[in-house]
Amino acid sequence: MATVDIKLPEIGEGVTEGELVNWLVKEGDAVEEDQAIVEIMTDKATVEIPSHTSGTVKELKFQPGDMIEVDSIIMTLESGASAKPAAESKPEAAKDDVAKEAAAPKPSAPAATSNGGSNGQALAPPVAASNVLATPSTRRLAREMNVDINQMQGSGLAGRVTREDVLASGGGGSGGMESVKPASMEFPRPAFHSNQADLEEREPIRGIRKKIAENMQMYKHIIPHFSLMDEADVTSLVKMRTDLKKEMEKSGIKVTYLPFVMKALIAASRQYPMLNATIDDDAGEIVYKKYFNIGFAADTPNGLVVPVIKNADQKSILEISAEIMQLADKARSGKLSLEEMRGATITITNIGSVGGTAATPIINHPEVAIFGMYKISDKPVLSDGKWRARKMMNLSITADHRLIDGAVAARYMNEVIARLQNPARLMLDLI
Repeated sequence: MATVDIKLPEIGEGVTEGELVNWLVKEGDAVEEDQAIVEIMTDKATVEIPSHTSGTVKELKFQPGDMIEVDSIIMTLESGASAKPAAESKPEAAKDDVAKEAAAPKPSAPAATSNGGSNGQALAPPVAASNVLATPSTRRLAREMNVDINQMQGSGLAGRVTREDVLASGGGGSGGMESVKPASMEFPRPAFHSNQADLEEREPIRGIRKKIAENMQMYKHIIPHFSLMDEADVTSLVKMRTDLKKEMEKSGIKVTYLPFVMKALIAASRQYPMLNATIDDDAGEIVYKKYFNIGFAADTPNGLVVPVIKNADQKSILEISAEIMQLADKARSGKLSLEEMRGATITITNIGSVGGTAATPIINHPEVAIFGMYKISDKPVLSDGKWRARKMMNLSITADHRLIDGAVAARYMNEVIARLQNPARLMLDLI
């Protein structure tokens, strides 16, 4: 009876690991070729991984919540054995999120001299303890840099040691790499103690919510955020959209204000290209992008995801509206692909569709800015000595202060507002 190893395949360009969300089979189940066997979450997308052959499940190598490197063996199959169909399987219970150690053997460290060095040899770091929260790739990086990961205080969720923590430690194998660990990472994490545990309910943080938490914490650590807020008189824009709304909906397309804001951002970004850029920290360079991929934050039952309108500058308001509808539907049903969430050059969060008048959103790294649009309200505005009722929309921009100064953000905001207040000017930019 032959045994076949099933490995985690490549699941996207640049993706080196993923989190096991849910097994779709269990030990003893019969599996057919191309049958989905496991759900893996990476970069906010959950994908089903199929088996490349048929057989009977002999062993599941990981548990829900584990981080798995690409090309790791995730399960073994036996061919030629009788088994019950996988359709009867139920998902296994999730365990604590403790990453498994890579299987490669690790060299033992030579004895150190009294001054902390070794007998003419580089010290190998101690083997990482099993209770250290870190992904296999982070553990490997620590070994390559001669960093003792057991002594590190992780900045990730639940104390997870991240790649950035290892790089910031400036280990002996860094080849001269220098990095400064943010002071906030040095603070001890206070433990949570409760005296009313009987009135509380606990559940593990996993899946998309865990990925969001880890990403947001990382982004706040590495990007010095600042926010600026203003308001726009969108009375004319509201009238134009109202006039066009019925005509556009004949095509089955719902037109919101989001496509108009996207077009205003694109026009302003042409004047201030640093808002459509990225900082390449490793190279010490600013990357100015000549394309406009606009991400938009989508609220779903499973958490926040950011679909991306690719080449939005080359699409009409109607085309963008149709694509927003399609991507938003896929986001709500959890069917977004990795490619549909990649490559944004700037992101818009539309909190106004839910409520709220202002916020300070977190930048979606490696972007350098996130734009916020909020609900439209009727307000009295003094103009030419008379009070008039106007439709006003609050706006915000949160920017990376390493690249963008406050005055630049204010001028950028002024350009956006000028186009939203005068839709005719916005239409001229589309020609």
